Amino acid sequence: MENGLRPLLTPRKSPRQGRSIATVDAIFEATIQVLLSDGLIRFNTTRVARRAGVSVGTLYQYFPNKQALLFAVLERHLVMLAEAIEKACDETRHATVETIAEAVVKAYLQVQIARAEVSPALYRIGLELDARKLIESAIQRSTRAIEATLSGAVDGRFADAGLIAQTLIATLYGTVPAFCHKVLSPGDGIEAERQLTIMFRSYLVAHRVE
Repeated sequence: MENGLRPLLTPRKSPRQGRSIATVDAIFEATIQVLLSDGLIRFNTTRVARRAGVSVGTLYQYFPNKQALLFAVLERHLVMLAEAIEKACDETRHATVETIAEAVVKAYLQVQIARAEVSPALYRIGLELDARKLIESAIQRSTRAIEATLSGAVDGRFADAGLIAQTLIATLYGTVPAFCHKVLSPGDGIEAERQLTIMFRSYLVAHRVE
């Protein structure tokens, strides 16, 4: 960063009213569109504001610089991942381990595939802005959700549901940031879902205590 200073990454304010929320949503969507059309190198707030139909001054009311905007977009993506896994776990409470495995994998990949084209840019944002805390927060939320669901599985129990949940989430999120560094095609997504589901099912069945 210039002058060795880290840019401010926190938003200036959070939207509270309907109109403000709609404005920020438009800015987020415009950010994705500019990343797709212009790439991360040419990305700037002027292009985003123009695409969102707002003034640059309005954008800066919420985000002090382009790094803060990119960081917020990345945070929203990670929150969507965690929320999708939490929802899948809530919907499979007291289900079989095979059903739990299938639901968790499907939920995670649906979010990834929905924004597949922007994944390379998200990957770079995570590296350049040091998003380890954001990623860890998403991982912790996802792990807690899976642990709770495994504890209620109808066809067996686990000696250490917490450790198993950590292993499953580490497999999903990987050892790099929790998003793909290349574009996943629909076909790739289907095959990834099939393979991950087999992997998760086999792992859970192997560690199930009858």
